[in-house]
Amino acid sequence: MPQNRVLIVEDEIPIAKMIAMNLKVAGYETVMFHDGKEAADALVEEHAYDIALLDVMLPGMDGFALLEIVTSYGIPVIFLTAKDDIGSKVQGLQGGAEDYIVKPFEILELMVRMEKVLERNKKSDDVIHVLDIEINLLEHTVRKNGEEISLKPMEFELLCVLVRNKNIAISREELLRRVWGVDYMGETRTVDVHIGQLRKKLSLNDNIKTISKMGYRLEE
Repeated sequence: MPQNRVLIVEDEIPIAKMIAMNLKVAGYETVMFHDGKEAADALVEEHAYDIALLDVMLPGMDGFALLEIVTSYGIPVIFLTAKDDIGSKVQGLQGGAEDYIVKPFEILELMVRMEKVLERNKKSDDVIHVLDIEINLLEHTVRKNGEEISLKPMEFELLCVLVRNKNIAISREELLRRVWGVDYMGETRTVDVHIGQLRKKLSLNDNIKTISKMGYRLEE
C-alpha cells in the first residue's frame, strides 16, 4: 500500500522534526521545509503530496501566500500555527485551508484531523494492509492471509483505529470516544473485551500491546 505523502513547512525545526518523527512511525512519508519560499520553489519540480501542514509565520514567504500555491496543485492544507486570533483563522479557512490547528497541539489530534481531511479529499486508500491482514473499508471486510475473518461492527471499527494509528499508544478513553462515540456511557472494560476478541480472531497477541495504566498499541 502506498504511503500518504506529507509536506511539512515549519520554521521551528524541533517542532517539524517531532511531527515528522511521529508521522513516520504512523506510516506516513514526510518531506520538510523550514522556509516558505524554498517550499514554493520546490513544488514546481515536485508536488506529489497527499496533504500539507503549513505554519503561518514563515521566513521567505508566509503561510497564507504559500497556501495559494500549494492548493493550486490540488494538495489539501492544514495550518499549524501559534496565531490563534479569529482574523487569522478566517483568513486561512477562507483562503482554502481544510483545517486550522493552534499550537500547542497533541499529535494524536493532528492525526485524527489529517485522517478526516484525507477522507474528504478521497486520498485515503479503500484497502489497508498491516502485517498479514487486509482491511477493505468499502466492503467492511477483514482478511488474514487471504481468509476472511468475521468481525462484529465495533471490533472492525476498533481495528481500523488501531491500524490507522499503528505504533502509537492510545488510551482506553480515547478508543471509547473514537469507536463508541462521545456519548457512550459504558466502561473502559468494553475496550478490553473487544481487544481480547481482536487478539483471538486475528492472532494478534504479540502485536496488540497493553500499555500499563493507559491503553493499547498495535505494533507492526
